[in-house]
Amino acid sequence: MTARAPIALAVADFRERVRRPAYALTLLAAVGLACLAVPDAASHWVIMDVGGYRGVYTSAWIGTVTALAGALWLTMGGFYVVRDAIARDERTRVGHLLAASPLRTPTYLVGKFLSNVLVLASMAGVLAVTAPLMQFARGESGAFDPVALLLPFALITLPPLVLTAAAAVLFETVPLLRGGVGNVVWFVVSMVLVLGGQSRNAPLGGIGVRQAAESMRAALVEQGIDVSGREFSLGLTSVAEPLRTFRWDGFTPDGAFVGSRLVLLAVGIAVALLPALWFGRFDPARGLGRGPVAVPSKPGRGRAKAQDEILGDLPRDGRGEPGMGGPVGLPVPPATMTVTATVTATVTMTAPGRGRAFWRLLAGELRVLVGGVSPWWWLVVAAVTVAGFATPEPATLLPLAWIWPVLVWSRLGTLRVEHGVEGLLGAYPTMWRGLLAEWAAGVVLTAVTGIAPAVRMVATADWAGVGSWAGGALLVPALALALGVATRTHRVFQVVYLGLWYLAVNGVAALDYMGVVRSEGVPAGPSPLAVGGLALLLVCAALAVRTARHAVR
Repeated sequence: MTARAPIALAVADFRERVRRPAYALTLLAAVGLACLAVPDAASHWVIMDVGGYRGVYTSAWIGTVTALAGALWLTMGGFYVVRDAIARDERTRVGHLLAASPLRTPTYLVGKFLSNVLVLASMAGVLAVTAPLMQFARGESGAFDPVALLLPFALITLPPLVLTAAAAVLFETVPLLRGGVGNVVWFVVSMVLVLGGQSRNAPLGGIGVRQAAESMRAALVEQGIDVSGREFSLGLTSVAEPLRTFRWDGFTPDGAFVGSRLVLLAVGIAVALLPALWFGRFDPARGLGRGPVAVPSKPGRGRAKAQDEILGDLPRDGRGEPGMGGPVGLPVPPATMTVTATVTATVTMTAPGRGRAFWRLLAGELRVLVGGVSPWWWLVVAAVTVAGFATPEPATLLPLAWIWPVLVWSRLGTLRVEHGVEGLLGAYPTMWRGLLAEWAAGVVLTAVTGIAPAVRMVATADWAGVGSWAGGALLVPALALALGVATRTHRVFQVVYLGLWYLAVNGVAALDYMGVVRSEGVPAGPSPLAVGGLALLLVCAALAVRTARHAVR
């Protein structure tokens, strides 16, 4: 293998990724981030707030703010965009071909790492291209300085993205972190990195905030503005009044700062190569590298048992086997077979049995949803519930209660795909009933995990809080179901919900679906009717997608 092998592998992998529609969506998201970083002068939502001030929209200010926004948000979200590279090779069995080739494991890891870097760098590139367009659109400065605009992207945005690309490779080679657990762990780790990286004492310069912030404060002092007591804020925040402006011409990085950026790049390369110590590159003869990369969402249960559970509440035929109803049902193929054909049949049910069938279907969906969940998981639910009854404020522990089941909620809408029974269940004539039962199972789980705050609010006659709680209990599983049906993967819901939960917990009232943001003791978020209506719309959207997908088969 030549030294160009990792580059060739990275370019080939990158080309394969850019052909997907999802890649276009990530670039559109980058454009949206650039627009958000440079809001209208009268906006009450900002990315950077320098003690009630912002810089005039010059190339230096827009380049730095957009670069900092990219370092902040692409570090958190970019991980979820690129983390499927190794798993995809396993699913498509390309990995088995690579295992039989002379390609060395470090070469393979470097290739995947460089591919991740290219994807994330392309998103940063879209930010850099959009930044000057935003400068001309806002019209506060017509002088374009390409160096002042682009230098922050090289020094601020790219080094954290290199670390993110390396972390994605590392997580995909560690069994515990390959699945949903890794998604949650990265959310926590990235929050620590981006929040701690804004500190003055952050190692290796953090995400590059300190030097820019100090230069901005110096510019404020030079312009006669008192900076005592003024806080520097980076992140999407709401301000009571539009920010006032000051002139800032950018900062000049010193040698220490540039050196710290180079060290971050070296750390990223080292992290990407670290899995070479244990990753077997799909070779079954090597320990930790063998086996499927994808982790089943039903640990401890085989495929056949999962199919039995999902099919357990279908009508039975005259022989007692799962069938499609009527005097003579359609037998289900053995569990060892792969169901690829679409089955159509007519179901005849008597009116008195329909109500009972739905409740049986709900019970079956609930068993499938929580099937294989560890007793330790339930022990944590019990501990949170007990703590919820003991805390002075009823809603204090609701955010904790409604973040713990995120991996279980993410199964909604995806289990039938994972266990190969989607075609068979799609033949069930009342598709809406099955989907409604699946959503209801999620609602039951949500209500059970958050029962303590609800009981406390009822006991104190906090009916506004109860309404918000009920709206959240309907919305969360509806969101999981809609995203699961649309994307057929757990990861999208896990990412979206973690972000939504974080914003709600941090006081963004417009996105508070739980009722934890309060104003004068009353939930300040959307009305429960609006949240419940959104939940119903999401369920209808899931039904429309599932119906359309079945119709084209």
